[in-house]
Amino acid sequence: MASDQPLGLLEGMATTRSIRRFRPDPVPVTDLNTMLWHATRAPSGSNRQSFRFVVLRDGPRAVQARALLGEAFRAEWADKRRLDGYGTGSGSDPGSRKGRMAATMQQFVDRFEQTPVVVLATNVRHRAPHVTDGASVYPACQNLLLAARALGYGGVITMWHALVEPQLRACLDIPDEVMLAATIAIGRPEGHHGPVRRRPLGELVYEDGWEQPAPWAEDPPGTRFTGAGPASLRRGTP
Repeated sequence: MASDQPLGLLEGMATTRSIRRFRPDPVPVTDLNTMLWHATRAPSGSNRQSFRFVVLRDGPRAVQARALLGEAFRAEWADKRRLDGYGTGSGSDPGSRKGRMAATMQQFVDRFEQTPVVVLATNVRHRAPHVTDGASVYPACQNLLLAARALGYGGVITMWHALVEPQLRACLDIPDEVMLAATIAIGRPEGHHGPVRRRPLGELVYEDGWEQPAPWAEDPPGTRFTGAGPASLRRGTP
């Protein structure tokens, strides 16, 4: 643990941010075991516990898989950086929030192969691909990130493995019927966790209909906000 004081569940939920900058410290297997044990306590459809985690550390196939992922992540970030204009507007200022995010993302993909632990979250399907498949694996992914936070680690969940999914399956002997749900990077943060910035609760919670205000939806004092995310769709507002 990073602190002698235990991290409360609600505090952990309110302060767990995506961590993309990691120190090189290895993750002890005792901590890794604790994180994954708590991940596997998550609910799943019909309690099938169909999630499986492929841990990539320093084994020969892990090294090959990490190289595939690093290549994919750098390609995906290059496209996102261009399409989302990270090099223009406020993004051209290294000190702006957008500029800092771009630098963090660049470091993340450039050093991806050095990430202390990479976890592939998968789901063993018992039928043809279905819209509900994610419900049996993504709660476990969030449990993993919260457990990492409680132990003083950080992580981020991504989907950029999709660019090299066939190669990953071949490298790691993952059957076709297994869903590759997410890639999760984990390590000791170079920075720190929350409190996080999010949209005001009243913009995100409706009652009794789409975009109908919930008058009781109020943020606690001291909540920090961001303007990121889609604007209102009411009456065609862009």
